[in-house]
Amino acid sequence: MRSEAHNPVDGTPIAYEVSGDGAPLLLVHGSGLSKGSWRGLGYLRDLERDFTVVMLDLRGHGRSGTPHDPAAYAMERHRGDVEAVLDATGLSPAHYVGYSFGARVGLSIAAHEPSRLRTLTTIGGSWAPMNGNIGATFTPEWHEALTTGGMPDFIARWEQSMGRPLDPGTRLAFSQDDPEALAAFFTAAETGGGLTAQQLDDVTVPTLLIAGTRDEARHRESQDAARRMPAAAFFELVGQDHASSLQPVDQVTDLLRTFLESVDA
Repeated sequence: MRSEAHNPVDGTPIAYEVSGDGAPLLLVHGSGLSKGSWRGLGYLRDLERDFTVVMLDLRGHGRSGTPHDPAAYAMERHRGDVEAVLDATGLSPAHYVGYSFGARVGLSIAAHEPSRLRTLTTIGGSWAPMNGNIGATFTPEWHEALTTGGMPDFIARWEQSMGRPLDPGTRLAFSQDDPEALAAFFTAAETGGGLTAQQLDDVTVPTLLIAGTRDEARHRESQDAARRMPAAAFFELVGQDHASSLQPVDQVTDLLRTFLESVDA
């Protein structure tokens, strides 16, 4: 079922889908992607057997609203978007699974609105301020590419920085983005939304942090978070970098199910 919720603060429409049956589980994608990424990789087909799966498009992505003002992408707006979807579906609290920026949103909700979450699972996530991470993750010229050359230029520079082509699914997702909205989203992400060490220490939501061994910064931050948080565990994906951390679908979903079973026990 495809539907739309609205952030009560600024009215931005947030597209979401619900399928499956069981305990509610929310999937939140990373920067530049969309809810369709979970379907394309096979997560939806796997998880909807056991869960009521909710997938949403972050603002600035997919079928959700695409404001061009960086102020519209403050972390409290993202938290409000998730809460609006949970309210619209009546599925709060939910198990939350977030990749990359979706993981950052989940950590922020766990710190500010923990009653919304049953559990939190982060994949390739980070909790500290992102200063410089957009350039390190994509391309140092990300702002120029998005504001002058659009998505084709951004994708070309990103591939040049990686030294290899993007996988077809990621290329397709990014090619459909609004470059001005993505530039605004990245600008806001660079300057805010992180947690302090004290906020992280106080998160009590049961949390599983997953990161690839070649995703060095997120691997380090996820390990650190697992040591700090009172109800957290860390697991590494051997040989995976940030872009490939979602690729071992069976491994990730097995880890998720084992984690949720341990929490229930």
